[in-house]
Amino acid sequence: MTKTVEFFFDVGSPAAYLAWTQLASICGECGGAVDYKPMLLGGVFQATGNHSPTTVPAKGDYMMRDLALHAQRYGVPFQHNPYFPINTLTLMRGATAVQMQQPERFADYLDAVYRAIWVDGKNMNDPQVVGAVLHEAGFDPAALLAQACEPQVKDRLKQVTQDAVARGAFGAPTFFVDGQMFWGQDRLDFVKQALKATT
Repeated sequence: MTKTVEFFFDVGSPAAYLAWTQLASICGECGGAVDYKPMLLGGVFQATGNHSPTTVPAKGDYMMRDLALHAQRYGVPFQHNPYFPINTLTLMRGATAVQMQQPERFADYLDAVYRAIWVDGKNMNDPQVVGAVLHEAGFDPAALLAQACEPQVKDRLKQVTQDAVARGAFGAPTFFVDGQMFWGQDRLDFVKQALKATT
């Protein structure tokens, strides 16, 4: 039976970006599958009382160096976004809308948005920049942003975020394999181990 990794993420998390670059290959190696769960990290923080590591300067500086080391290990591009933190409400509603209405283009959306934030260092707080990124990726920005405002999309993002919190999530990325939770892209070895484990 194929095992599934539930991947709760927000594009504004650099750790979630790094995890995203690795999950497909890990699942390919282990014969698993990824169930992508777009959530709103700000909502998780609010519900759990957690905060971004960058609110503690020394911790934030260390985390960025650590993320760069992991990116080097993974062989993927990464740079700290000069506009961080990014308000990801619209972006995550967009991810939810594409997943619900154009699932075949979900990977394209994530690739475009993740690359814009964590590779190209673009200001994704700026609606014009977001529109240009989406257009370049082959989306109709006006149509997609309209879909992102539909009640069912808003409700879906809110529900997934609430589900993540109810199951114990307090940050991103959060993974579940066979009901077991792992947090942080530096726990991917344990995700892989859980995928390989026989039940």
